[in-house]
Amino acid sequence: MAGVRVKICGLRTESDVKAAASSGAAYVGLVFFPKSPRHLELAQAQRLALAAPPGIAKVGLTVDASDETLDAIVEAVPLDMLQLHGGESPERVAAVRARYGLPVMKAVGVADEGDLPQILEQSLAADQILIDAKPPRGAALPGGNGLSFDWRLISGRHWIRPWMLAGGLTSENLAEAVRRTGASQVDVSSGVESAPGVKDPARIAAFLKAAR
Repeated sequence: MAGVRVKICGLRTESDVKAAASSGAAYVGLVFFPKSPRHLELAQAQRLALAAPPGIAKVGLTVDASDETLDAIVEAVPLDMLQLHGGESPERVAAVRARYGLPVMKAVGVADEGDLPQILEQSLAADQILIDAKPPRGAALPGGNGLSFDWRLISGRHWIRPWMLAGGLTSENLAEAVRRTGASQVDVSSGVESAPGVKDPARIAAFLKAAR
Protein backbone atom coordinates (compact mmCIF):
# COMPACT_ATOMS: atom_id res chain seq x y z
CA MET A 1 0.00 0.00 0.00
CA ALA A 2 3.00 2.28 -0.13
CA GLY A 3 2.30 5.53 -1.85
CA VAL A 4 -1.48 5.80 -1.35
CA ARG A 5 -2.18 9.53 -1.58
CA VAL A 6 -4.77 10.88 0.83
CA LYS A 7 -7.26 13.72 0.63
CA ILE A 8 -8.74 14.86 3.93
CA CYS A 9 -12.00 16.61 3.08
CA GLY A 10 -14.25 18.94 5.04
CA LEU A 11 -11.61 20.72 7.15
CA ARG A 12 -12.99 23.56 9.25
CA THR A 13 -10.17 24.94 11.40
CA GLU A 14 -6.52 25.85 10.99
CA SER A 15 -5.63 23.06 13.41
CA ASP A 16 -7.44 20.61 11.07
CA VAL A 17 -5.21 21.80 8.23
CA LYS A 18 -2.13 21.48 10.44
CA ALA A 19 -3.11 17.93 11.48
CA ALA A 20 -3.68 16.87 7.86
CA ALA A 21 -0.42 18.42 6.64
CA SER A 22 1.75 17.11 9.47
CA SER A 23 0.37 13.58 8.98
CA GLY A 24 1.26 13.66 5.27
CA ALA A 25 -2.00 14.36 3.41
CA ALA A 26 -1.55 15.18 -0.29
CA TYR A 27 -4.80 17.17 -0.55
CA VAL A 28 -7.05 19.15 1.79
CA GLY A 29 -10.70 19.64 0.89
CA LEU A 30 -12.70 22.78 1.70
CA VAL A 31 -16.48 22.46 1.43
CA PHE A 32 -18.72 25.20 0.02
CA PHE A 33 -22.20 23.73 0.43
CA PRO A 34 -24.51 25.37 3.01
CA LYS A 35 -26.40 22.13 3.81
CA SER A 36 -23.18 20.44 4.94
CA PRO A 37 -21.91 20.52 8.56
CA ARG A 38 -18.50 21.12 6.94
CA HIS A 39 -19.56 24.26 5.01
CA LEU A 40 -17.17 27.22 5.10
CA GLU A 41 -17.79 30.93 4.63
CA LEU A 42 -15.36 32.56 2.21
CA ALA A 43 -13.27 34.40 4.82
CA GLN A 44 -12.92 31.21 6.87
CA ALA A 45 -11.91 29.19 3.77
CA GLN A 46 -9.39 31.83 2.77
CA ARG A 47 -7.70 31.57 6.19
CA LEU A 48 -7.52 27.78 5.94
CA ALA A 49 -6.12 27.85 2.39
CA LEU A 50 -3.45 30.33 3.43
CA ALA A 51 -2.58 28.11 6.43
CA ALA A 52 -1.89 25.10 4.18
CA PRO A 53 1.84 24.56 3.61
CA PRO A 54 3.29 24.55 0.08
CA GLY A 55 3.01 21.21 -1.69
CA ILE A 56 -0.43 20.27 -0.37
CA ALA A 57 -3.23 20.68 -2.94
CA LYS A 58 -6.17 22.83 -1.80
CA VAL A 59 -9.43 21.52 -3.27
CA GLY A 60 -12.71 23.47 -3.21
CA LEU A 61 -15.82 21.25 -3.16
CA THR A 62 -19.08 22.61 -4.58
CA VAL A 63 -22.45 21.07 -5.48
CA ASP A 64 -24.19 22.27 -8.66
CA ALA A 65 -22.78 25.75 -8.05
CA SER A 66 -23.56 28.67 -10.37
CA ASP A 67 -20.84 30.67 -12.13
CA GLU A 68 -21.62 33.51 -9.72
CA THR A 69 -20.93 31.28 -6.69
CA LEU A 70 -17.79 29.80 -8.23
CA ASP A 71 -16.53 33.28 -9.23
CA ALA A 72 -16.79 34.40 -5.59
CA ILE A 73 -15.03 31.29 -4.27
CA VAL A 74 -12.16 31.37 -6.76
CA GLU A 75 -11.65 35.11 -6.26
CA ALA A 76 -11.49 34.86 -2.46
CA VAL A 77 -9.76 31.51 -1.86
CA PRO A 78 -6.40 30.41 -3.36
CA LEU A 79 -7.39 26.95 -4.60
CA ASP A 80 -5.42 24.43 -6.67
CA MET A 81 -8.40 22.37 -7.83
CA LEU A 82 -12.21 22.45 -7.98
CA GLN A 83 -14.27 19.40 -7.00
CA LEU A 84 -17.76 19.20 -8.51
CA HIS A 85 -19.88 16.94 -6.32
CA GLY A 86 -23.39 17.39 -7.72
CA GLY A 87 -25.21 16.37 -10.88
CA GLU A 88 -22.92 18.39 -13.16
CA SER A 89 -22.84 17.12 -16.77
CA PRO A 90 -19.56 16.55 -18.63
CA GLU A 91 -20.38 19.76 -20.55
CA ARG A 92 -20.63 21.69 -17.29
CA VAL A 93 -17.35 20.17 -16.07
CA ALA A 94 -15.62 21.28 -19.29
CA ALA A 95 -17.10 24.78 -18.98
CA VAL A 96 -15.88 25.15 -15.37
CA ARG A 97 -12.40 23.96 -16.37
CA ALA A 98 -12.25 26.49 -19.20
CA ARG A 99 -13.63 29.38 -17.14
CA TYR A 100 -11.24 29.12 -14.18
CA GLY A 101 -8.15 27.45 -15.63
CA LEU A 102 -8.06 25.09 -12.64
CA PRO A 103 -8.01 21.28 -12.74
CA VAL A 104 -11.44 19.80 -12.01
CA MET A 105 -12.20 16.64 -10.04
CA LYS A 106 -15.68 15.25 -10.73
CA ALA A 107 -17.42 13.04 -8.20
CA VAL A 108 -19.40 10.07 -9.50
CA GLY A 109 -21.71 8.21 -7.12
CA VAL A 110 -21.74 4.42 -7.48
CA ALA A 111 -24.38 2.02 -6.14
CA ASP A 112 -24.43 -0.65 -8.86
CA GLU A 113 -23.02 -1.63 -12.26
CA GLY A 114 -25.37 0.81 -14.02
CA ASP A 115 -23.48 3.77 -12.54
CA LEU A 116 -20.09 2.79 -13.99
CA PRO A 117 -20.49 4.23 -17.53
CA GLN A 118 -20.70 7.70 -15.95
CA ILE A 119 -17.09 7.34 -14.82
CA LEU A 120 -15.86 7.13 -18.42
CA GLU A 121 -18.23 9.91 -19.58
CA GLN A 122 -16.98 12.29 -16.87
CA SER A 123 -13.35 11.25 -17.49
CA LEU A 124 -13.57 12.80 -20.95
CA ALA A 125 -14.13 16.23 -19.36
CA ALA A 126 -12.52 16.13 -15.90
CA ASP A 127 -8.87 15.97 -14.81
CA GLN A 128 -9.59 13.50 -12.01
CA ILE A 129 -12.54 11.37 -10.93
CA LEU A 130 -13.71 10.80 -7.37
CA ILE A 131 -15.58 7.50 -7.13
CA ASP A 132 -17.91 7.77 -4.15
CA ALA A 133 -20.82 5.85 -2.69
CA LYS A 134 -24.09 7.06 -4.20
CA PRO A 135 -26.11 8.81 -1.49
CA PRO A 136 -29.40 7.20 -0.46
CA ARG A 137 -32.49 8.60 -2.19
CA GLY A 138 -33.58 11.81 -0.48
CA ALA A 139 -30.25 12.31 1.36
CA ALA A 140 -29.41 15.95 2.14
CA LEU A 141 -25.73 15.49 1.33
CA PRO A 142 -24.21 14.11 -1.91
CA GLY A 143 -21.15 12.83 0.01
CA GLY A 144 -19.63 12.68 3.48
CA ASN A 145 -22.36 10.28 4.61
CA GLY A 146 -19.97 7.60 5.87
CA LEU A 147 -21.33 5.05 3.39
CA SER A 148 -19.26 2.72 1.22
CA PHE A 149 -20.28 0.84 -1.92
CA ASP A 150 -19.45 -2.68 -3.13
CA TRP A 151 -15.77 -2.25 -3.98
CA ARG A 152 -15.86 -5.36 -6.19
CA LEU A 153 -17.75 -3.25 -8.78
CA ILE A 154 -14.55 -1.40 -9.70
CA SER A 155 -12.00 -4.14 -8.97
CA GLY A 156 -9.47 -4.49 -11.77
CA ARG A 157 -10.95 -1.64 -13.83
CA HIS A 158 -8.92 1.15 -15.39
CA TRP A 159 -9.95 4.61 -16.53
CA ILE A 160 -8.29 7.27 -18.65
CA ARG A 161 -7.87 9.73 -15.77
CA PRO A 162 -6.40 9.52 -12.27
CA TRP A 163 -9.11 8.60 -9.79
CA MET A 164 -9.70 8.62 -6.08
CA LEU A 165 -11.77 6.26 -3.91
CA ALA A 166 -14.21 7.74 -1.39
CA GLY A 167 -17.11 6.58 0.74
CA GLY A 168 -17.09 5.19 4.26
CA LEU A 169 -13.32 4.83 4.53
CA THR A 170 -11.65 4.52 7.94
CA SER A 171 -8.19 3.54 9.15
CA GLU A 172 -9.65 0.07 9.88
CA ASN A 173 -11.01 -0.71 6.39
CA LEU A 174 -8.52 1.24 4.26
CA ALA A 175 -6.19 -1.70 3.53
CA GLU A 176 -9.07 -3.88 2.33
CA ALA A 177 -10.53 -1.03 0.22
CA VAL A 178 -7.20 -0.47 -1.53
CA ARG A 179 -6.63 -4.19 -2.01
CA ARG A 180 -10.07 -4.71 -3.56
CA THR A 181 -10.10 -1.62 -5.79
CA GLY A 182 -6.46 -0.95 -6.63
CA ALA A 183 -6.92 2.70 -5.61
CA SER A 184 -3.74 4.76 -5.40
CA GLN A 185 -5.60 7.78 -4.00
CA VAL A 186 -8.30 7.93 -1.32
CA ASP A 187 -10.58 10.58 0.15
CA VAL A 188 -11.83 10.63 3.75
CA SER A 189 -14.12 12.97 5.65
CA SER A 190 -16.50 11.44 8.20
CA GLY A 191 -14.03 8.58 8.81
CA VAL A 192 -11.66 10.95 10.65
CA GLU A 193 -14.31 12.81 12.68
CA SER A 194 -15.50 12.57 16.28
CA ALA A 195 -18.83 14.20 15.27
CA PRO A 196 -20.19 15.54 11.94
CA GLY A 197 -17.85 18.34 10.85
CA VAL A 198 -15.47 17.87 13.82
CA LYS A 199 -12.12 16.46 12.72
CA ASP A 200 -10.14 14.34 15.19
CA PRO A 201 -6.33 14.78 14.92
CA ALA A 202 -5.73 11.28 16.30
CA ARG A 203 -8.02 9.72 13.68
CA ILE A 204 -6.37 11.78 10.93
CA ALA A 205 -2.94 10.53 12.05
CA ALA A 206 -4.19 6.92 12.24
CA PHE A 207 -5.70 7.13 8.74
CA LEU A 208 -2.52 8.53 7.21
CA LYS A 209 -0.45 5.90 9.03
CA ALA A 210 -2.70 3.19 7.55
CA ALA A 211 -2.26 4.74 4.09
CA ARG A 212 1.52 4.58 4.42
